[in-house]
Amino acid sequence: MAYILRVVSAAPSRANIAAKREFSALVSTLEEFPSIPLTSPAPSAASTASVTKLPSGLTVVSENASSSSTISMTFPNAGSSSESASDVGAALVNKCLAFKSGSGLSSALIARSLEEEGATPFVTTGRMGATIGYTAPPDKASVLVPLLATNCSFEKWDVSDAIKLAGVEVEDAMSNAQTVLSESVFAAAYGPQSPMGRPFYSTGASAASIKSFRESAYVLSGAVLAATGIPDHGAFVQSVEEGLSEAAIGSSTEAPTPLFVGGESRIYSPSAGFAHVAFAFPAPSSGPLLDVIKKCLNLSSLDNISSFGSSGLLGVYSHSSPIEASTAVDAMCSVVTTNPSTEVVETAKLLAKAEAIFALDSGSKNLAGCMTTSVLANGTFDASAIAASYDSISAADVAKVFSSMAKTIPAVAAVGDIVNVPYQGTIAAKFS
Repeated sequence: MAYILRVVSAAPSRANIAAKREFSALVSTLEEFPSIPLTSPAPSAASTASVTKLPSGLTVVSENASSSSTISMTFPNAGSSSESASDVGAALVNKCLAFKSGSGLSSALIARSLEEEGATPFVTTGRMGATIGYTAPPDKASVLVPLLATNCSFEKWDVSDAIKLAGVEVEDAMSNAQTVLSESVFAAAYGPQSPMGRPFYSTGASAASIKSFRESAYVLSGAVLAATGIPDHGAFVQSVEEGLSEAAIGSSTEAPTPLFVGGESRIYSPSAGFAHVAFAFPAPSSGPLLDVIKKCLNLSSLDNISSFGSSGLLGVYSHSSPIEASTAVDAMCSVVTTNPSTEVVETAKLLAKAEAIFALDSGSKNLAGCMTTSVLANGTFDASAIAASYDSISAADVAKVFSSMAKTIPAVAAVGDIVNVPYQGTIAAKFS
């Protein structure tokens, strides 16, 4: 009984409870517990993008609505298509040199700085450029910007490790039939000795060529820095200018449009167990139109045929058992030479538009990528105009692309057990 009395006497009074609850439902008609998150929060504001081109030639694009920040720096001339004949393999090795020693900072210090600020780094490289970036809390977004454009010191151990890592990536890529097919498509489309046709996954770059390539390609001029979750664009641009004041400016050179030659590449590997075949054509210059054409091809194709569009190419790909390879090739010829119906075009437009809009809301990294792509293509970014760019595509626009494909002999690439895959000369008879 004494214990119960002690507990009751120790219990807080109703007056104290009321004081701690502050405003209750008795005095507030909106929220019963003001100290907890609102049950009826205000709707989020639409994203607003701002673009600024600095005297160095760097273009900065930012938006202000993302809850997390991704900062990425894209170097358009750092892809394998910018390699000279003596630089082959340098683009891939330089990818592996990202966030390594430079500008007086060691690799360990750079890694520790990223970790301490809660940043997750990433790097991607392809034929058409390279991107270095990180995702971090918005309040830490601008602190690490200088790490995106350090002047690499090419320490022997860093270069040695990068060459070894690039070699591992090449080995893994060459063991994958789809990657080998992708490399073969570019060789067939542009010629195996052309900048676009040479393989991206290459080894043999010397330390001198690696250094020369980086010093000419990883420069501010022509680069694009994309940032999400930035509330004050002006302040961010000022911070970027200060942070990159010692970065190499260089000069940007616009790469010439690659010449489509429409050749053939065949790699016979019976142990693969499948026949992988791809047709490629020159892609339309409009990104939204390319997306719609890809959807049209997918909607009109069998399950084992799919479309692709990348780095100036548009095409279809099939995988089948060796005995069914000829039938699959006939189906590929049919789908690229047959103009889709109005219903298919409208469905394709809806699917492509939805995919583009969802990409903007699929994380800050995807959003930064969309912003960069738009700036490189148009010099600006406007999220509100994306839907309209798809709505404006007409059935006539789609028909024109299909008509062009029907009159163009495709580049043909085949990998695997391809005994029954017709040669390009036979396939060409179906295009006129």
